[in-house]
Amino acid sequence: MQPKILSKRTLLIVVLFEFILFAALLLYFIPKNSIRGSSALLVENVAALENQEQTNVGLPVRLKIPEIGVDSAVIPVGLTPDGAMDVPKGPTEVAWFNFGPRPGENGSAVIAGHYSWKNNIPAVFDNLHKLNKGDKIYIEDEKGANNIFVVREIRIYGKNADASDVFASSDSGAHLNLVTCTRIWNKAEKMYSDRLIIFTDKE
Repeated sequence: MQPKILSKRTLLIVVLFEFILFAALLLYFIPKNSIRGSSALLVENVAALENQEQTNVGLPVRLKIPEIGVDSAVIPVGLTPDGAMDVPKGPTEVAWFNFGPRPGENGSAVIAGHYSWKNNIPAVFDNLHKLNKGDKIYIEDEKGANNIFVVREIRIYGKNADASDVFASSDSGAHLNLVTCTRIWNKAEKMYSDRLIIFTDKE
C-alpha cells in the first residue's frame, strides 16, 4: 500500500493527536468523573476537522474474524453524556469509535466488543485471546468493499494502565485495534481487571 504523503488525513492526524491520546484514556481506563466536562471539547474539535474533508472509505458495517468464528454487525458509537466511550448494547455486535478514523483510513481505528455476557450467553469477543500474530481480520463497509487487517501484536493492560497507543499511530498507515475485557471479574466494581488489545495493520 502506498502511503498518502502530506494528505489531508495525515495533517488531520497530526492536529488531532492530543485529542486522540485523550480519547484513548476514555476507553475504560479512567474513571468517568475525572473526564466530565472535557468530552464536549473533544467531540467539537474532532467533528469540525473531520467535516473539512471527504473520504473514499465507507462506514464499517460488518466485522469478520474467521479464526475465531466472529461475524458481527458494526455499530458506530461516540461518547455517552457522562463522558465515557459508548459500548455495544448487546453481546453479539461490536462498536466502532466514530470520532476516530474509519477502518481503512490512515490512523488507528478502534472497535470494542463484549467479553463474557451474563447468564452464560456467548459474547462476540469471548475468544479474542485466541488470535495469533498473522491472523486476518476483515471489515466490510457500506459500499460492499472489504478491508483486510493482519494481527501485529497482542497486549494486556491493567484497568489503570496508560493505553494511549490504542488510538495513536506513528506512521501514515491504516490500522485497526480491537478492545475487550479479560481476566478477573470484580463484583464490587462491576468490571474486569484487565483489557485485551489486538493491534493490526492493513494488508
